[in-house]
Amino acid sequence: MNLKTNFLFIALLAVGFSSCVSNKKFYVMQEGLQKDLDIANEQLANCKKNVSTCEEELKATNTKLGVKQDRIDDLKVQLEDAKAQRDKQVSQVGDLAVLSQSASDNINKTLSQLEEKDKYIRLLQTARSKADSINLALAVNLKSELKDGIEDKDIEIKVDKTVVFINLSDKMLYEKGSSNLTPKANEVLAKIAKVIESRPGFEIMVEGYTDNDPISTSCMKDNWDLSVKRATSVVRVLQDDYKVDPNRLIAAGRGEYNTLASNDSAEGKAINRRTRIIILPKLNQFYDLLNPDLATKKLD
Repeated sequence: MNLKTNFLFIALLAVGFSSCVSNKKFYVMQEGLQKDLDIANEQLANCKKNVSTCEEELKATNTKLGVKQDRIDDLKVQLEDAKAQRDKQVSQVGDLAVLSQSASDNINKTLSQLEEKDKYIRLLQTARSKADSINLALAVNLKSELKDGIEDKDIEIKVDKTVVFINLSDKMLYEKGSSNLTPKANEVLAKIAKVIESRPGFEIMVEGYTDNDPISTSCMKDNWDLSVKRATSVVRVLQDDYKVDPNRLIAAGRGEYNTLASNDSAEGKAINRRTRIIILPKLNQFYDLLNPDLATKKLD
């Protein structure tokens, strides 16, 4: 029974018994009832205030619960991600174990290959040293054979890697503007042929060069023709007169190109008019240098 119901009940009693009580008592009773009513109203107000406070607290609590629930949901997602990451890392660790073994095998294999390559390089260096030594000896022999009666400016002998170059001036070899050889040419070529024959494993390339002065005759169309015919003249002498194996001989013309000096001066043109004899290992010997089993064998 709430406060309002109590109040009405008391009021009815007061009315019912008003005839039985005196006015004084009625007023006393009324004052008491008023006080009780005031107290009841105060209590009611407090209860409303408490209800309002409780509702606000409940609302705040619900809000906090909602935030906490969101946080819990986030944590659950993070937990699942952490589990997935852990599983992935466990798998990667297993893969790394396999890869590390494979990498170790590959490293050992690579080191072994590097050792073989290093060994091969040393073999090639040894072979090259032998080839260089042979070329140096060949150059020395050529210089020794050609030094008597030959002016140094007319002949030049150079060693470059595994090749010996002999540059001969045109005035010593040919008649002017012609591919006909001079007597001096035969003397020089005889000495060169002697050295060539001592090295049967080498090939001989003869290259003819000219200056840029144009030429056109019944036998020569241009400097290309002249350079080729001059090289061919030298090759024929080596083959016919000095019995050099023609399988070892190569004739080539370079025309007025691949100059050594400017053609703007007489001196430059004289330098460019030359014949080069190149003494070089045969092609198969270069291939032999690439074979570790043959790299240390002495060249013929």
